[in-house]
Amino acid sequence: MTEWRKSSRSNTESNCVELAFRPGVIAVRDSKNPDGPVLRFPMVSGGTFLNRLKQA
Repeated sequence: MTEWRKSSRSNTESNCVELAFRPGVIAVRDSKNPDGPVLRFPMVSGGTFLNRLKQA
């Protein structure tokens, strides 16, 4: 079972994403739609993706 983590900056009324870390992969999904699509990034690409999100 995948353990999803919500951003520490999110609250119950905001749009946010959840992350899951698996060996070699970072998965990202919309917290409002947990059964919806999941983006999966190789760990190296996922790190770049997360850093770009922090800069936005």
